[in-house]
Amino acid sequence: MHRPLGRALSRVRVHGPITPLQQRVCRAMARAMLPSWSTPRSQDHSDNDVKSTPGGIHIGISGWRYKGWRGTFYPKGLKQANELQYAAGLMQTIEINGTHYSLQSLDSWQHWYAQTPPGFVFSVKGARYLTHLLRFRDETATVACANFFAQGLLALKDKLGPILWQFPPSLRFDPEHMERFLSLLPRDTEAALALAQQHDQRVKTPYLQIDRKRKLLHAVEVRHESFVDPAFVRLLRRHKVALVVSDSTEAWPQFEDLSAGFVYIRLHGTETKYSGEYSDASLERWARRIEAWSRGAQPADARLAAPQLQPPRAQTRDVYCYFDNDAKTNAPFDAQRLMERLGLHAHEAAA
Repeated sequence: MHRPLGRALSRVRVHGPITPLQQRVCRAMARAMLPSWSTPRSQDHSDNDVKSTPGGIHIGISGWRYKGWRGTFYPKGLKQANELQYAAGLMQTIEINGTHYSLQSLDSWQHWYAQTPPGFVFSVKGARYLTHLLRFRDETATVACANFFAQGLLALKDKLGPILWQFPPSLRFDPEHMERFLSLLPRDTEAALALAQQHDQRVKTPYLQIDRKRKLLHAVEVRHESFVDPAFVRLLRRHKVALVVSDSTEAWPQFEDLSAGFVYIRLHGTETKYSGEYSDASLERWARRIEAWSRGAQPADARLAAPQLQPPRAQTRDVYCYFDNDAKTNAPFDAQRLMERLGLHAHEAAA
């Protein structure tokens, strides 16, 4: 028996045959005992020529606070305060979703940074107040965007990865509207700091400092068919913003045009929205697509809104992939299965 798996099994009290759930828990524990390594992270994230070795791949989960994960993915008895630390030891990246619903305290941002290992990457979901309510059309959008960046996001420093902007299914493609939105996004931490300084009283403890200038990555997820338009792809490419590759059972557009120096993937489930385990065949398909994107290529069967347009040139691309099928406790296990297919291990799990 594989040594880490044997050690994991020895920690689980089993009476009779091992159930599938116990097997999954043991596999997670075994991975925590493996030597840690992950694919190199590109330090520059240049928009047309990412300077990373092929395989700059980051696989993870959307959020980490789910009741159904306790006793399944999370060991029984693990304190909720330690769940991020545990998950970060088994994943390469986590998408912070709470920022979509409300401003977070500075203490939370600093805690998230402290609870994760060096080299870990967070993506951050943009505020729905901007994307769903104001929709960047109101003159107050600038202040709301300033609040988003002032709340503590810059405290993630080197662990800050892409920022995800998700628009609602009711929002149709409007070129002028999208141009205003994309023009407002800061492209580096210095620009984000300048924007954050325009915050208002809604931010109780603003974080207005940076350790150094870093590029910021932005990705857009759309959910209305009108966005399947070459004009939208051209607009994203001009602003060097990534189109989110989305997989879902919902009637959301699923197209894979490359528009930036990185790729952002969200896997929402296979049965109903946010649920359903990904099959081995499906994970194999995603693994091959991720490998192609990480080499700077495009899958031969890519679903494109603008097939006549050549994608931006790139020797390699960083790829960020998040499992959002959390309703039935599949996300973390599917993420680990995909990592296995790609030959990846996460950072060492915290003790």
